Amino acid sequence: MTDGQFQPIAECGVTTQAHAADYHRQWLVANDSGQWLNRELCPRLAEVSVELRLGYLVLKAPGMLRMDIPLDVIEDDDSVRYSMLVGEQTIDVVDEGELAAAWISNFVQVPCRIMKVHPDTPVSAWPA
Repeated sequence: MTDGQFQPIAECGVTTQAHAADYHRQWLVANDSGQWLNRELCPRLAEVSVELRLGYLVLKAPGMLRMDIPLDVIEDDDSVRYSMLVGEQTIDVVDEGELAAAWISNFVQVPCRIMKVHPDTPVSAWPA
């Protein structure tokens, strides 16, 4: 990635929208085992385009209807909060729900979920 490009969902498409800087890598995709999926493990993630519009993270992918996820909502229900490993760091994530999980799973053809990085435990260094 170059300056001025932001990736709201780690390993998915980039956007050049300036206000996306605040949301750079605030989401990730994890499989059912809680493993973070990168493009090496799941190459189709690169085909998911993202943009920010009217308070939503808007996802688009070939052959799919768009998926809108609220930008600034953190669920306070502990039943959807999990810990997972990204590189060497354990972080807390919040599951974005069944609809988002079905959307990403249908597109990449792997059972997985979209998770939001909890603001209490941001990723200090993403693996290369």
